[in-house]
Amino acid sequence: MKFKLMELRVKEITSYFESVASLSYQESYDNSGLLAGNPNQVVTGALTTIDVTEEVVEEAIKLQCNLIIAHHPIIFSGLKKLTGKNYIERTLIKAIKNDVAIYAAHTNMDSIQGGVNSKICEKLGLTNCTILQPAVGQLQKLATFVPFDQAEKVRSAIFNAGAGVIGNYDSCSYNLQGTGSFRAGNNTNPYVGNKNEIHFEKETRVETIFPKHLQNKVISALLNAHPYEEVAYDIYPLENKHNQVGMGMVGTLEKPVSEEAFLIQLKKTFNCGVIKHTSLLGKEVSKIAVCGGSGSFLLPNAITANADFFVTGDFKYHQFFDADKKIVIADIGHFESEQFTKELFYELLIKKFPKFAVHLSKVKTNPVSYF
Repeated sequence: MKFKLMELRVKEITSYFESVASLSYQESYDNSGLLAGNPNQVVTGALTTIDVTEEVVEEAIKLQCNLIIAHHPIIFSGLKKLTGKNYIERTLIKAIKNDVAIYAAHTNMDSIQGGVNSKICEKLGLTNCTILQPAVGQLQKLATFVPFDQAEKVRSAIFNAGAGVIGNYDSCSYNLQGTGSFRAGNNTNPYVGNKNEIHFEKETRVETIFPKHLQNKVISALLNAHPYEEVAYDIYPLENKHNQVGMGMVGTLEKPVSEEAFLIQLKKTFNCGVIKHTSLLGKEVSKIAVCGGSGSFLLPNAITANADFFVTGDFKYHQFFDADKKIVIADIGHFESEQFTKELFYELLIKKFPKFAVHLSKVKTNPVSYF
């Protein structure tokens, strides 16, 4: 018995991806999001890939997929003309002519628990995984003032909107009881008190934190749940580390292994043509730091975390010296480190939209070959 496929629009799929990995988490240089296509277009199928090339667009057309979800944005720097003079322009022209939308989830997907680096950790069998460099400036604090008997209702509303999560705890808030005062004017309909009379009300000051990209959602929930016509609230930017968001990850092997054994496992798991690495240190390997793509900037974090190995790509010659016999750098290649990201996209889509046509690209997009 055949089941009917779900009818989804491009914007429904992209909104879901952005609820998983907010675009606010991308780096300033990045260009994640919907790069080409009509957000209202009904999707006939989705193709997941690392890169978008002409061959990938052709594959999507053959599979009757009019949405490509890629890791790397094909439009990265400024694009002023579409004349077909290079592969980027030719790929975009082909996609546009065939109504194939292109969406990219790049450094925002690198930056979350359950994202690119979590997939690398999963492939390596790492446990107790945490963010290697937690993001700063991604959290805000909300303080609001609610009548005693309405505090629970308001708390529940803002928690449901995503506020109050600290690590593995949710519904986190601080509540302080006090007295508020106000005088309602002629053109008001006060919840308590009388017009033109100063009123004192027993209130609860509710404080909680939330990711800044949820601000509109949290404030909307607050205003809808709060009984007052004029809701008093404050928002404070925080410099706290957001331990659920950031670059790289670090985790632990289930059992320590020799450095040689780990390199063999690494090469096999990621199908590497070659692994560039620093000198082995002659000790067992247990703690592993990882970063998909270009991760050399995280080497100090990996050393501080007491990792035995740092697995990433794109290390330059002189950067290998910075290991300084404190850690083993294993450069497995940019593509190799991120190759399972298309599986991650596939799994996210199938889990959310089980009756939807999703395909893994079979096109080899790695521009680097080994002889």
